[in-house]
Amino acid sequence: MDSTATHTPTHIDSEPSTFIVPNLFNDCQYPLRQSPHRDPVSRASEQWLLNEARLVEPESTSLLQMDGAALAAACYPDADASHLRVCADVINFIFTVDDWLEFRVVDARGARESCISALRDPINFHTEELAAKLCKSYFGRFKVTGGPGCTKRFIHAMDLFFIAVTQQLDDYAEGRTLDLQSYITMRRDTSCCKPSFALAEYAAQIDLPDEVVSHPVIMAMEEATNDHISWVNDLLSFNKEQSRHDMHNIVPVLMLEQGLDLQGAVDCASRLVAGAVKRFEDNRAILPLWGEEIDRQVALYVEGMQNWMVGSLHWHCGCLRYAGEDGHVMTQDPTMKLLPKTAL
Repeated sequence: MDSTATHTPTHIDSEPSTFIVPNLFNDCQYPLRQSPHRDPVSRASEQWLLNEARLVEPESTSLLQMDGAALAAACYPDADASHLRVCADVINFIFTVDDWLEFRVVDARGARESCISALRDPINFHTEELAAKLCKSYFGRFKVTGGPGCTKRFIHAMDLFFIAVTQQLDDYAEGRTLDLQSYITMRRDTSCCKPSFALAEYAAQIDLPDEVVSHPVIMAMEEATNDHISWVNDLLSFNKEQSRHDMHNIVPVLMLEQGLDLQGAVDCASRLVAGAVKRFEDNRAILPLWGEEIDRQVALYVEGMQNWMVGSLHWHCGCLRYAGEDGHVMTQDPTMKLLPKTAL
């Protein structure tokens, strides 16, 4: 099958008025933990972004509703205050720059060039681009304690994010949709989970050897974690995205490729979410041994991925940005009313 196809009207354009999101907690029952540093770090990170990114309404309200530091506190619960602050700043940066890219506030290719340059040399690279200045700020602090391996991996993963988002924007502008496998491949980069895995190393103050990070079992666990986070995000952001005719979401991709109606695609995506947890556990069971010290670091890294799955799930379901005012009651009343589509 071709990797892209021009969208033509199908039953996706005549959806019912509601759909039901199955309970996503049933298959992800890892313990949810929260950093004791959450509140002060949240206030500091929000103020940093408001000041450094020069956010004004409605961006400033959107930032407060997102509460990216709460996501960091759930995903990096054992980080000390200074490391958690860097993680929170990175997450707030990612959501902000993702919005800037989506709404064409900044040029995607220019942002990639300036941001990656800033990450490679946060001290000596000079720029007036706001996104790159944010990178200089948080990554200058990251590099104080970040090991060379996770530093390299973070920069490479952020580059993949910018490349994938640029392609996503081009596809949207030209009315192209992806087949399922092409979508999954791209989504693993647009999700920005890969930089977050490097942050898990940074937060735990470890630096995994390349032979560990490149091991097929570790890579399979990363993919499973990435897919779980991405597809939870897709399910909970689908309503808003479909109202904007945005097809970069697993639900419309499944509808178009497999000929499913809306509820069928939502149910299928939910099964894929559950399957991602199973893939993670199946690979955890066959983790190889590398020796006492490396095994200690691997255990922390695996726990970091686990924290990301459960922390991200709970955060999404309580976040105004994704679940809206009804997010906290989704488990009691999972019926979602479709938002009307905006005019093209």
